[in-house]
This record gives sequence, structure tokens and C-alpha cells, in this order.
Amino acid sequence: MAFGVIGPPAGIRPGGQKQKSVLQTLFDVDSKYTPIKMIRRGSYGLVCSATDIATGGKVAIKKIHAALGNRIEVLMALREMYLLRILKHKNVIDLKHMMMPAEKLTFQDVYLVYELMETDLKQVIQSSQPLSEDHCRYFVYQIVRGLQHIHACNVIHRDLKPGNLFINLDSELKIGDFGLARTAGGDSESMTEYVTTRFYRAPEVLVSNKNYGAAVDIWSVGCIMAEILGRKPLFPGKDSLDQLELIVRTLGSQVQSEMGFISSPLVRRYIESLPYSDGVRFSDLYPEASPMAIDLMERMLVFDPSRRLTARKHFITRTWQDSMILPLMWWPNLQNLSRHSTE
Repeated sequence: MAFGVIGPPAGIRPGGQKQKSVLQTLFDVDSKYTPIKMIRRGSYGLVCSATDIATGGKVAIKKIHAALGNRIEVLMALREMYLLRILKHKNVIDLKHMMMPAEKLTFQDVYLVYELMETDLKQVIQSSQPLSEDHCRYFVYQIVRGLQHIHACNVIHRDLKPGNLFINLDSELKIGDFGLARTAGGDSESMTEYVTTRFYRAPEVLVSNKNYGAAVDIWSVGCIMAEILGRKPLFPGKDSLDQLELIVRTLGSQVQSEMGFISSPLVRRYIESLPYSDGVRFSDLYPEASPMAIDLMERMLVFDPSRRLTARKHFITRTWQDSMILPLMWWPNLQNLSRHSTE
């Protein structure tokens, strides 16, 4: 369905709106929707599932509370709306509508309507649901396939993490939450380290480089892949410095030739001052993983962004060209997974 704006029809309240409280949160939505339950608490919005009365289908409604009173949240909402109108792809979440407010001059909350997904990868990883390498392959395949399209549109997501990757019962995966995304080569002042959740933050972001590119998303995919295999974050840093130290300790001490992307001499000296490390073998961290999976992680989790894999077509066709590309019907207990997450 193409993106559209719902004009309030004749409805329950003036303007065709109706109100319903979901977990003590008031949703003031168009009368064609009946809110059901809260399914997600995100970084800048609350999401509930709802029924479309006209079709009987299910949707997800995101409420961005008091958006117009916060410049940052307004920009994030506008960015997500704009990007999801152009990033139409089977592995990108579909934004269906933006609701028109009943009071156009005084409204504060913004409501966006998306396709409904059953759960997210964060909940799957934290569940008792068995995960094989085949599942990992299929998830990573879909993430990179979506990134291939996103990067081809000159967009960097900048906030890839398990909680922003939505999954259905047939293991279909879609990338969501584009509020922090940027176009590559955009305003350099906006390219700061206050982006990706710390555990998935690339070295070039941690060292406060202002001119990073799409390679930050590939680093995040490597971290996500490791988390699927190990059921816990690979780099659970307590702060940015601890995060950087964990990365160096795991990948090994970096030589000058691998730090050319770091513009600050002070940061380079700091990294050189860290205790020497030979690094840790990914095959020791993930002994059950195949050599092919280990090789892929090693090529995504490279300190120097210029040497990282890119989400080009050959990435998909060569990485697991003999892997199953059909949906895995493997979710007998998915209905029981909680979607009530706080990020």
C-alpha cells in the first residue's frame, strides 16, 4: 500500500477520532482503528497494535508524545516519514499512513501507522527459542539485502540493533526505526557519535569522526550476527571509552596503518597507549559456528572502515550462495515472546 495521510472521516469524536487508554497511555486515533495492546516502548515513541475495522487487518500505531514540543523528536519523526516513503523494499518496514490530528492548530502528538510485525530480534535472542546457524544466516541475509537497498539510496541507517529488526512468524525480517538515519554526505555537523546504541557503535563513531559512512551499518550487522550466535552482546561497553577498549582487546592492538581514518592525534595516542592485545579468535568465542560464519564476522568487524565489507550485491550472492533463501517455519513459541521492550 502506498503511503498516505488519513483524513478524519465522520467518526466517534469531532474530527473522526476516538480515544483509548493502553497501559495508561492515551491513544487518540482515527475511528477506523481499534487499539489492542502496547507492544513496544521505543526511544522516541510508544507503539500499540490495532485492528483496521474496515479490513480486519492488524497494524502497528506509533505515538510520538508531545513531538511538537521537542525539536529533536520533530526532526526524527519527519526524517522517518520522509525516508520510509522512498525506501520501499521487502526488508524495510512499511509506513502506511500518518494520521491527521483532530485539532490541527493545537495538536502535540503525532501518530504513524505501520505494518504489524510479530516481534523483534532482541526478543528472539533473549528468549529460550533455539537458534541455529541457519537462522542466523537467514536473518543476516535479509538485513544485508535491506541495507543493500538503503545504501543504494544514499542513506545510512545509523541505529541498527536487534530491537530495530522486526520479525514475523515466517521469519521474515524488516529493518525499522529510521529516526536517526542520514543521507550519506549530508551535513557533517550532524554526523556525531550520539547515534547507534553503544554496543553496536563502530570505532569511527566512537572516536568522534565526523565524516563516517555506510560502513558503520556493516559494523552493526557484525555485532548483531555475533549476538545471534552467542545470545549476548559482543561488545557490552559501560561507556564509550570502555567500548573502544573492548573492541581493541577483542580485535587486537591496531597499528598506525589501520588508524588512518582517525583525525585526532590525541585519540590515536590513546589507542596506542592501551595494553597490548593479540586479539581473541572468533572461533574460540563461537566454537559452534562454521568457518564461513567466522570469516564473515571477521570481514565485517574490521577496525578500519575502509577495509570492511560493503552491502553490495556480491555480498549476498557469495556469502551464503548455497544457503536456503526460503522462509524458515521455525517459530512454534513465537506468540509467547514479549514485545514490551524499553530501549
